[in-house]
Parts: sequence; C-alpha cells; structure tokens
Amino acid sequence: MTSFTCKSVLNVALKTASYRVRKQWLMILIIPLSSLLVACSPQQNVAVKQSTISSMSSASAEGYSEVTQGKTLQFPQDHLAHDDFKIEWWYLTANLTTAAGEDVGVQWTQFRIGMTPPTSPQATTTTTTTNNWATNQLYMAHSAITTNTEHLIAEKWSRAHPKLAGVEPQPFEVHLQNWQWLSQSSSLFPATLNVASDKFSYQLQLNSQQPLQLQGDQGYSRKSADNSVASYYYSQPFIDVTGQITRHGVTEKVSGKAWLDREWSSQFLTKAQQGWDWFSLRLEDNSTLMVFRLRGQNNQDHFYSARRMFADGSGRNINSKDNPGDIEMQPTQWQQTALGKHPVAWRISIKSEAIDITTQALNPNSDMLVSTSYWEGPITIDGSHQGQGYMELTGYH
Repeated sequence: MTSFTCKSVLNVALKTASYRVRKQWLMILIIPLSSLLVACSPQQNVAVKQSTISSMSSASAEGYSEVTQGKTLQFPQDHLAHDDFKIEWWYLTANLTTAAGEDVGVQWTQFRIGMTPPTSPQATTTTTTTNNWATNQLYMAHSAITTNTEHLIAEKWSRAHPKLAGVEPQPFEVHLQNWQWLSQSSSLFPATLNVASDKFSYQLQLNSQQPLQLQGDQGYSRKSADNSVASYYYSQPFIDVTGQITRHGVTEKVSGKAWLDREWSSQFLTKAQQGWDWFSLRLEDNSTLMVFRLRGQNNQDHFYSARRMFADGSGRNINSKDNPGDIEMQPTQWQQTALGKHPVAWRISIKSEAIDITTQALNPNSDMLVSTSYWEGPITIDGSHQGQGYMELTGYH
C-alpha cells in the first residue's frame, strides 16, 4: 500500500468521524489508522502494534444493530455486507500442498468496520449525500502465506466504494483494490480468489458442493455464558482448492482444502474478556471441528464453544454453558513472538465426541504484524484423530 493510499484512509476516517462520535470508538479507529501510517514508512518497527482484533471486538455496540436469537439467516443475502452492524469478516484459511510436497498455509480475510452507528447524524448525512466518496464504512484485508520456515503477510485498507472496496451480489464478489473473491453467481461457489502483494501472490480456484454450516443455534453464536454478547456465524469447512502461489518470484501449483468463516456482530467480546483461542480442525475421518475459548479474567470465567461438522450438513454443538466440563483446552507449549507470548501447542478434548488431540503450529512465529494485530497460522493434529487446521490467537501480550 502506498503512502498516498494510507493518507486517503486517514482522511476519510477524519471526515466521517466527527466530534460527536463516541470517544471510545474514535480511539479504536484512530489507533489502527495511526499504526497504518507508520506501517507505510520504511522506518516501521513491526514489533510495536497498539491495536488488536480483541480491542476492536470489545468496544461498545451502542447505536449499532444487535444480534438476536431466533433470526433466520437468508442466503444469498447474508453473504453480503451488513452495514448496520459494527464489524464483520469474510475469512478463508487453507491447508495446501505444493507439487513438491511442501505444506503451505494460506489466509485471506476481508473486514468491514462501521466507523459510526447507522443512526448517528453523520451516518445519515453520508447515506443521503450525492457524493459517492462519502462513507462511514472502512474495509481492511489481510493475507498470508505460511510455511515452517517463513510467514509472509500483507495488508490493505480502503474506504467503501464500488471501485475500491466492498461486496457485490451478482456475481458475488468481495474485493479490496486488486484482492478479489469472485464467484460465478450469487452463490459462494465456484469462485476464484486472487491476491497479489510485493512479497507474494496466489490465485486459487475454490469449490464446494456441501451445505453451509450454521454455527451455534442456527447461526446465533453466543460468546459468553450469560448471552450478553453474540454473533451471527456460519461456515463452509468443506472447500476443495487448486491453484498456484508465488513466493520470491517462483510460482508453484498447490492443492488442498479450505475453510470459510462468515461472521458479523456489533460486539464480539465483553469488557472482561481478554481475547480468544480459535481452531478450525479438519480430521482424517472427513469430519471438521470448530472450537474456541473466550478468555475471561480467571479460568472459571472462560467460555468454550464447539461444533463437530459433517459433509452432509449435519453437526453437533457443544458449549460450556449447556455442557459444563465437556470441552477442555490446555496450552502445552509457548512461544515468545514479536507480539507477545503465545500458546503454539495445545491439548484439546471433547468427551462427548471422543476427541482427545494435540495441536502444533507449523510455524510458531506466525504473528500477523498488521495494524490490528493477532497470531494466525496452520497447525497439525495428532492423538485420537489426525489432521490439519488453522489457529487464531488474540489478546496476548
């Protein structure tokens, strides 16, 4: 991203976020945008990142739409952006193998961030103005290629605009400048995913014939035992991938499996929650497992949730509110990274599913040193089941 683009993002932030916007939300946005300007400088110190996905996710939801239990998700409409909610993402991770047999992880994420509540005066002005450049929506995209020896990352920001960044219905498209998910119809698949940066690029063909998986209660995913925070959340964990990646000027064919997560809310965490440990696991029996831990102040305050999923669209939900003690997650190895000390190996057990596994990061140094920082990378699975997957860690220092 050029310095001109970075300044443009900051300018639109300042224009659309007036003094009447909550001080807290201004801080959430100004910190990552300020970091972004630093990131455009050759003198960037990548070890210093002030904003995290966790801090963005715990900010007040006042003025935005709320997640309510009992809502029926509608497709293809809910593949699109929900501008009345504060934050959402389109999130793909893939465990791939090169023609030479090397294991490679690929990540692509596009975030949408509401800068002002839809009911605020400045948001109302933005939606009614004839100026196509006025917006209260920002888009941020992250991409990565990870092996056991390197972790290549890239980031883009843009205001929402049809020519710059957004989501289109027909055909379905998610794009930020030249990074693009493009389907052949209003459905998610078949699709191509194209990402190009200075350090790497990839062009992937994505296909899935399986039904979507609605996480939690028909897509209502609680994020705390008291139900005070929740999200709308669905997944497609059964995606076939072919294509190519380019690193250091060398292009290689790749193939493997991918996982798409779609999630939106106005508040993912309570003020007391520190962050999350999230796993997408593909097991050798052709089932998949989504499991996460939301960390509270103490061990007894942690909230756990999981869904075991099958290719026919069926699945079983487990959480620590309805099934206390069923899910156990324990770090077994820690790694000091530029962002902090992170648990890079785990033991995870779910008694009701007869799952007792260990996970290991393919590359323990998989920090996403971007303007909203976190740890993300591929993992291997051993124990009662074998397989591969991805892990995301937020809120560690």
